[in-house]
Amino acid sequence: MSLPSQVAVPAPLLGFVSRAEGLFLLGEGCPSEAADRFAAWPSDRRDAFRRVAAASEFVVDQVSRDRDMLLELAESGLLERPMAEGELRRSLAAQLEACADEEALAQVLRRFRNRQQVRIIWRDVTRQAALAETCRDLSDLADACIDLAYQWIYPRHCEQFGTPVGRHSGAPLHMVILGMGKLGAHELNLSSDIDLIFGYPEGGETEGVKRSLDNQQFFIRLGQRLIKALDAITVDGFVFRVDMRLRPYGSAGALVLSFNALEQYYQDQGRDWERYAMIKARVVGGDQRAGGELLAMLRPFVYRRYLDFSAIDAMRSMKQLIQQEVRRKGMTENIKLGAGGIREVEFIAQSFQLIHGGRDLSLQQRPLLTVLATLESQGYLPAEAVAELREGYEFLRYTEHALQAIGDRQTQMLPDGEPDRTRVAFMLGFDSWEAFHERLRYWRERVARHFANVIADPDEDEAGQGQPLAGLEWLPLWQEHWDEEFACRQLAEAGFANPQGACERLGALRSGSQVRTMQRLGRERLDSFIPRLLAQAVEHEDPDLVLERVLPLIEAVARRSAYLVLLTENPGALQRLLELCAGSPWIAEQIARFPVLLDELLNAGRLYSPPQAPELAAELRERLTRIPEDDLEQQMEALRHFKLAHRLRVAASEIAGTLPLMKVSDYLTWLAEAILEEVFALAWRHTVARHGQPTRSDGSLCDPAFVIVGYGKVGGLELGHGSDLDLVFVHDGDPNAETDGAKPIDGAQFFTRLGQRIIHLLTTQTVSGQLYEVDMRLRPSGAAGLLVSSLKAFERYQSDEAWTWEHQALVRARVLVGCPRLATDFEQVRVAVLSRERDLARLRSEVSEMRAKMRDSLGTRRTQAGLGDNAFDPQASFDLKQDAGGIVDIEFMVQYAALAWSHGHPELLRYTDNIRILDGLQQAGLMPAGEVGLLQEAYKAYRAAAHRLSLQKLPGEVSADQFREERQAVMRIWRELGLS
Repeated sequence: MSLPSQVAVPAPLLGFVSRAEGLFLLGEGCPSEAADRFAAWPSDRRDAFRRVAAASEFVVDQVSRDRDMLLELAESGLLERPMAEGELRRSLAAQLEACADEEALAQVLRRFRNRQQVRIIWRDVTRQAALAETCRDLSDLADACIDLAYQWIYPRHCEQFGTPVGRHSGAPLHMVILGMGKLGAHELNLSSDIDLIFGYPEGGETEGVKRSLDNQQFFIRLGQRLIKALDAITVDGFVFRVDMRLRPYGSAGALVLSFNALEQYYQDQGRDWERYAMIKARVVGGDQRAGGELLAMLRPFVYRRYLDFSAIDAMRSMKQLIQQEVRRKGMTENIKLGAGGIREVEFIAQSFQLIHGGRDLSLQQRPLLTVLATLESQGYLPAEAVAELREGYEFLRYTEHALQAIGDRQTQMLPDGEPDRTRVAFMLGFDSWEAFHERLRYWRERVARHFANVIADPDEDEAGQGQPLAGLEWLPLWQEHWDEEFACRQLAEAGFANPQGACERLGALRSGSQVRTMQRLGRERLDSFIPRLLAQAVEHEDPDLVLERVLPLIEAVARRSAYLVLLTENPGALQRLLELCAGSPWIAEQIARFPVLLDELLNAGRLYSPPQAPELAAELRERLTRIPEDDLEQQMEALRHFKLAHRLRVAASEIAGTLPLMKVSDYLTWLAEAILEEVFALAWRHTVARHGQPTRSDGSLCDPAFVIVGYGKVGGLELGHGSDLDLVFVHDGDPNAETDGAKPIDGAQFFTRLGQRIIHLLTTQTVSGQLYEVDMRLRPSGAAGLLVSSLKAFERYQSDEAWTWEHQALVRARVLVGCPRLATDFEQVRVAVLSRERDLARLRSEVSEMRAKMRDSLGTRRTQAGLGDNAFDPQASFDLKQDAGGIVDIEFMVQYAALAWSHGHPELLRYTDNIRILDGLQQAGLMPAGEVGLLQEAYKAYRAAAHRLSLQKLPGEVSADQFREERQAVMRIWRELGLS
């Protein structure tokens, strides 16, 4: 954000300026050489000095102690330029080389810190440094002081007590120093404490001395020496105040713990506030590699794999404790802890991190402003809210720095008297305290409002508006002594058609083993949720159906009560859940099987607006790039969750009527293609890593010379909600040439293993199910054929050996993912095979025979094409797909037409979906527009009905009196084409 323009030094502060200038020009004992150097400063630097002197007593005090320090800073240019990366650390390291003892270490560290503090305050007050630079420099200063002090102490500590060695690894050990809070996030303020946690990799003893020491004792003593080097107050002040209270068990706990002890503590006893604190943990000193391993061990404690809305309740509790403390100590003017203060912005960002960060890796970041940007880009918060939070936070942080620049004191309290009020307003660019305070109040009100929107208790909101708490009238039914007669009467009065059945369902849940064995917190969450559920259920047209479909989900997640918190905290999500479950038992079953899908209900705009194909692919690619390349398990879970989430969005949109049938199939097909793209990339990367790249026949490396061809519904862009994938793999490598890796295999083996890997990634069952069932039987020679064919072998088979039904299948074949060059070559082969001239009588006979076999084996056997146009048995059912006049008849007619006439009309092979092939038949004059329209409308009507039945978990059959006219038209056109 941009602060107001700098204002002139106010009159009440001019006395401080005169005193500071006098240190050089009039000060007793000031060497003439120093005065001359000061007088030689350019006017803009002299003006900057006046501003800094007016603002900061600390800087003036440091100048009075050491004039040369400021002069040297100015002459080196460091007051007017930012420090380069690593420059600060190199400067301190050079000075520490000459330290002979810990007294010298303490002196160098403190004088270095004071010098840097003067430089940082100078650049902050004069606005030569933005907020980000100031925080970064302060954090880099702390990092350098902590780590270099540790590196100086460690070898001397080893000389005295021996070198610590791991009991299991047998290797020398270093300590790991975690920086917490603002230090961990590179957001340190001008006079901040540093919160640290110490750890060491494993137990053991020291070696190299007569009396060995237990590793923990070694590191405890080392930690004590490090704290003294940084925290002790000497004549030169201190380096940083060190706070160790965030360690396990706080002040009562051991100063240093092993990694195993740390992991065990957080796993068994870690509290919510410790999760909050651990978000920003960063290795700031000691063994960086081991520190990375420690943070990886602790990450599951911080970021849960499920949606963790219990984090909001924990934050509420923490905020309430802070507010009580603020009121008790009269700290309402504290810009960190008071209402609308810095802590509230941090709570907003970190609540989203704790809730969603286990699944959305983009939220696993430390800097607050970066997290806010992610919340906007990922749709968690609107852009307007993020802009206000960002600007408000920056204004508060600038204010915090102004408060601390005055006297280098750790304070966030607004001053209550002059001249500090004048100083703060001056540093923030305001000409009066009143103008500054009005702007501060503006930003605090904005922050407080956003905080209430995110963190506030929904019950408190409702109560505050004079409304009854949600579901209050249902509390007696659920929570008190179970009275079945009372419960049935209340359910009946509320609109349940079968109150006895509803009562039995609730009673079964209440007395079921899942609920009876719940822990206290989980039961409290369930007791809070059920009344809300009932209150919303009775608002639906059929509350009996809603309850019947939702209670299995509640029972499934009862032991994972964080999901109940999600629905309690988000009434809109609960409303959408009930709507979707009422609309589709398939959706209800999916959410019960995979409760992680409840996340999708949080955002109605996203739920009912699936992304277009490019956005879909980009979103999946972005998700996978956040996962380490070697973490296959997490990659597979991410792929499965992505599919589940987007399939739910499509189904929800279909139920809501926002997505027509053709678009439903489009989206489901795009989803499969996006997943196949990433599955292929993973399989290719894995296979190449093991065996190297294969080559083409010309010796060039395959790039990748492999395609995945889709047949059937995926080829024809007609996928349904539960469709499997008919796939064929084709390559164009040299089958005999070896790959170029450390474990070479021939090209044929390589592509076979690549295909096997793809199938494995698609079909393996994980906790989130499988991606897709895969059917490979349409490959050359079917189940008896090779898993992967070369393009030449594919062409030879299709030209010389394939049956007519295989050519029918090829009509709907298209390349889904893979090498663009090979995709073009494959399409040329496909067109050449399909467009050859055929004996039409033989073609009609073979198509008819295949259709008759399918109808006999797969149809209802109650309808027959030979009964006549009007001879439909009213007692029969109609299989939408397989019976005469149904979907497959239309598909066979389209395939017959493409095979019969594409020799003279190659444009019929441009598309693989039935609707556009029918359009092509009309445009080529091969079929009248009326008949094309009849077939297209019948086809869409059948498929729409099949989709609706699928979402209702019903078979694809309707009563025989439905679609009578459509079936008659399809059967008539079938006969007119000469098919029988």
